[in-house]
Amino acid sequence: MSSNEQREDDGAFDRRVTQSAVRLSLLALLVFWCLKILAPFLNPIIGGIVIAIAVKTPYAKLSGALGGRGKLAAVLLVVVALLLLIVPTLALGASLVDSTRGLSADFVHEQIKIPPPPDGITDWPIVGEQLHALWLGASQNLETALVKLAPYMKDLGLWLVSSVGDLGIGLAMFIVAIVIAGAILPNAERAAKLAEKTASIIAGPRGPKLAELAASSVQSVTRGVLGVAAIQSLLAGLGMLVVGVPAAGLWSLLILILAVMQLPSTLILIPVIIYVFYTSSTVVAVLFAIWAIVVGLSDNVLKPLLMGRGSSVPMLVLFMGSLGGFMAGGILGLFVGAVILSLGYTVFMAWVDESVEEEEDVATASTEVR
Repeated sequence: MSSNEQREDDGAFDRRVTQSAVRLSLLALLVFWCLKILAPFLNPIIGGIVIAIAVKTPYAKLSGALGGRGKLAAVLLVVVALLLLIVPTLALGASLVDSTRGLSADFVHEQIKIPPPPDGITDWPIVGEQLHALWLGASQNLETALVKLAPYMKDLGLWLVSSVGDLGIGLAMFIVAIVIAGAILPNAERAAKLAEKTASIIAGPRGPKLAELAASSVQSVTRGVLGVAAIQSLLAGLGMLVVGVPAAGLWSLLILILAVMQLPSTLILIPVIIYVFYTSSTVVAVLFAIWAIVVGLSDNVLKPLLMGRGSSVPMLVLFMGSLGGFMAGGILGLFVGAVILSLGYTVFMAWVDESVEEEEDVATASTEVR
């Protein structure tokens, strides 16, 4: 090969490399801009996809009952979901506001009476004497005790205000996610084909199988974990509203968070039961205790019914997913995180099991050949 031909080949190679670098740079820049624009809506978009997958079966049945009018079925499901989200939230929020207003009025009129502390508190290790002194001071003069706690109460108040703001943003993101799900449902077939094609590009021939497994895992976790958590929190909140527990909305929210994290809701319900026994009649307290115990144990019955034959995800994965999602994305991230990490775990384990089976088949085949 002559030197001229060598230079021409080198020049052509340099041009191809330059063109490829420019194309990749422009593509990377486009992806970066798209992700930056979608970043505020990333959680609602993922949440909308999760909701759409979770209600796929009810949507298909409702659409069939309406004569194949998919858009009307999607609108009806969105309206029902918004009502199920907004109405309990408003009721429990109103309960929290009323409780706060009543507590403020009682404090202004000096109607709050704190009983003296039990003598056994002084025997508690480390904090016993300090807690006894603080409790005794509050029972004798609540205003003076609050003045001493003012520096700490200020930080607590700022945290509560910030938390309420985050909850409001989370509620708005939930509403956006429901609307996005309603837009996805009429295009479910095209979305499923796109998911299969994307999975095939990523995972090759096993892609469609993994896409189907992913959809099954999302439905399983959404119904068996998130659905049960929502039912438990709503039933517990309803019971607390009936018996007049202060800040019932706050306790219901805590029960929801604990249930998603796979922690027992009795951590909240037992102190509430004790409060009801202390403030209400015996009949009311016993009935509420029975109701709370049934609600706390209902997950043992609801999970097998709602989860069906979905994938089994360890409790640690659900806990880490919900906690990490809550820290990263607020109340919506609580749900999205649990689903996404469960999905990742399910797909990863399926990939590992399939790889092990392929290696065993190869080993068996080589043994038979010998």
